[in-house]
Amino acid sequence: MSVPGPLSGGADLAARVERWADRQPTATAVAFEGVEHTYRAFADQIAATAGWLAGAGVGEGDRVAWLGPNRPAALRLMLGCSWLGAIYLPLNSRLAPPEHRWILAHAAPSLLVVDAAFERHGESIGAGCEIQVLPDEPECPAPPSAPPPRRGTPAHPVLLAYTSGTTGHPKGALLDQAAMAANAVNSTHAHDLTSRDRVLTTIPLFHVGGLNIQTLPAVLGGAAALIERAFDAGQFLDDVEQWQPTWTVLVPAALTAVAAHPRFAAADLGSLHGIMTGSSPVPAAATQPFFDRGVPVGQIYGSTETAPIAVHLRCDEAAFHPGSCGKPSTMCEVRIVTDDGGDAAPGERGELWVRGPSVLREYWRDPEATADALGDGWFRTGDVGHADDEGWIFIDDRRKDMIISGGENIYPAELEEVVARSDLVAEATVVGVPDERWGEVPVIVAVRASPSTGTPDSRADDDTAADLLRLFDGQLARFKHPKAVIWLDEMPRTALGKVRKHEVKALLEQRRSAVPDDGGTER
Repeated sequence: MSVPGPLSGGADLAARVERWADRQPTATAVAFEGVEHTYRAFADQIAATAGWLAGAGVGEGDRVAWLGPNRPAALRLMLGCSWLGAIYLPLNSRLAPPEHRWILAHAAPSLLVVDAAFERHGESIGAGCEIQVLPDEPECPAPPSAPPPRRGTPAHPVLLAYTSGTTGHPKGALLDQAAMAANAVNSTHAHDLTSRDRVLTTIPLFHVGGLNIQTLPAVLGGAAALIERAFDAGQFLDDVEQWQPTWTVLVPAALTAVAAHPRFAAADLGSLHGIMTGSSPVPAAATQPFFDRGVPVGQIYGSTETAPIAVHLRCDEAAFHPGSCGKPSTMCEVRIVTDDGGDAAPGERGELWVRGPSVLREYWRDPEATADALGDGWFRTGDVGHADDEGWIFIDDRRKDMIISGGENIYPAELEEVVARSDLVAEATVVGVPDERWGEVPVIVAVRASPSTGTPDSRADDDTAADLLRLFDGQLARFKHPKAVIWLDEMPRTALGKVRKHEVKALLEQRRSAVPDDGGTER
């Protein structure tokens, strides 16, 4: 009889699933579209995936890209990569082809695995690159007779997650296996997660929020995870009533959609210990309907670079600290640093810095950005916040020029680059404005190509605005598209000529009626 140990069981993330398979082989690990995979079956599928990848030539340090919806295949690919010491690269399936091509050229994966629904898209974005484009492996691959040798260790990088960059191009945050394991510890503390829990995953697994707040920690900790292809408010209520999850994660826009569903008031939510949210400012209007139904809503604060859990507000704390995102997570240290480099006093604002084993190793092929973000081992988040006398942290603003819309990060520089290629306007900037449904949406603030004289021509402005908005078709993901064009006679600027975006936002606040409510569902 062989008993898994340090030598035979391995130290990679996949080995942790194997330990649970040995301990509770018939317990559910992952459920998907009516099929429940036991820990024994799931561990065997991971071994088969590792063998499949090795057979395709994947080895230590190689990147394996995945393009598809939420499916168990995404988890198996990541854990198969951990087995081999390879690096998993999840692609945001909502991006446009030019965005995918840039990431593939930058990350240079040896293999791109695509879901059947994305096969034509995958062939298109892989054309011209030295990348194997393979259709997805079988949904339930058979275990190999001889699994490949384990090469992965805690020190091996395992996740390359691209996050929008302030320069207009995304940055690849590289996280090692030790970071993923440390984040799982943070998740366990944030939820009191045990092997008896059941988590419902509806947010995308190509985001660290979908992958790492609950889903991966669940399967590394012996719990069960139900994966849905995509979020749907009605399906969410069905899942809660029928599958009886104990935990889930919903971004603020999804919280609002669920609470607005006609069946929300009567739905049985009794299985839920709580819901976690985050990724953008969390309005009380989004969480209160759940508190009213007896379901507390906690918060996670972090970023792709922190895997993401850096600060958390547990659900049993949430009602007592409204507006706070919590206290530093178990494996993290957090500083709030003033402009002069000192530690902020209670109530004083400063930039949040994070340090700990869950922080990224580096930005892929970007030593300058790595040095800027990781000075002295502290990750500079770019977010501004403060702590109260008891150490509860509040996020006040974002130093980085980022818009968070429906849980998705949007950087104005990327949109401004598209506008800059056009002669439709003299100059333009992009800012985020409040939106009841999505939290924030981007809008273009522009100066007319010809100086206005007297009363502006409203019809001409409308035609130009429509032409300007059409520039984004096929270039950027739909969720990034600006929702309106607002005209100014001139931009407020600093003495050095830089646009004062805070003044632009103040002007828009005064002209709120000019910004249409984005009540649509197309994203």
